[in-house]
Amino acid sequence: MYEIVKAHPLSEAVFEMWIRAPQVARNAQAGQFCIIHPDKAGERVPLTISGTDGDLIRLSFMAVGTTTKLLASLSAGDCLRDVVGPLGMPSDIAKGPETVVVVGGGVGVACTPIIAQAAKDAGNHVIGIIGARNKSLLILEDEMRAICDELFVTTDDGSYGIKGFASGPLQTLCESGRKIDKVWIIGPGMMMKVTSGVTKPFGIKTYVSLNPVMVDGTGMCGSCRVTVGGKMKFACVDGPEFDAHQVDWDDLLARQRMYVPEEKQSVEYHDAHHECRCRKVA
Repeated sequence: MYEIVKAHPLSEAVFEMWIRAPQVARNAQAGQFCIIHPDKAGERVPLTISGTDGDLIRLSFMAVGTTTKLLASLSAGDCLRDVVGPLGMPSDIAKGPETVVVVGGGVGVACTPIIAQAAKDAGNHVIGIIGARNKSLLILEDEMRAICDELFVTTDDGSYGIKGFASGPLQTLCESGRKIDKVWIIGPGMMMKVTSGVTKPFGIKTYVSLNPVMVDGTGMCGSCRVTVGGKMKFACVDGPEFDAHQVDWDDLLARQRMYVPEEKQSVEYHDAHHECRCRKVA
């Protein structure tokens, strides 16, 4: 069993928890993930490792499905049945000096600090861009501001920071003539597709962290297959980070929608039979 040491909401629908998992924490690197199994009746869920502290790992997630709603109802002192990791390949972070940009959208912002910190520790100049639909949904601004050399904040509705999407400041940086060596983009599939299109004309190496349906996380089931550069890859062992300009986005987005009816049915059943204990933002 893996103890939840800390758990709290980051925004209205995004939660984070710190879990005692010494072996995972000791070996985890930026870009990797783990598979958690909340209880014996629950499903296996892949979540990116968004931070480590001693023998603790941080997991962040949006409570939208049956299992993530269950996770959001847990508190410090509760335990998870299994935590398997670290899985996947770590981020391709080179020793600096390089100028790198780390872009996060929505819940994807939760995965940006660990990459930004690793890039900073390697001697790179780190520019952060984080965005959300509105100010109330923006997360981890203070943490990113403490890590990054420069930080741009956007909101879709203009309620805070720069009005518009995270792709806006990235477009401005690319057009400014500044030398940018690498870009990481993490967020919803469509956001990553659109934002990575900004860097393509400039030939900037761009990575995205893909999140297809995943079951075992070891390459055995094949459910997380994605098409990259015209070849089939498994996100769990070949990724989860891939060259954004080589990803078949239409294939990825279609696969992400494969089980929407079943997911909706599961949530409806869960909501009808369980009282929601999700913590609310004060």
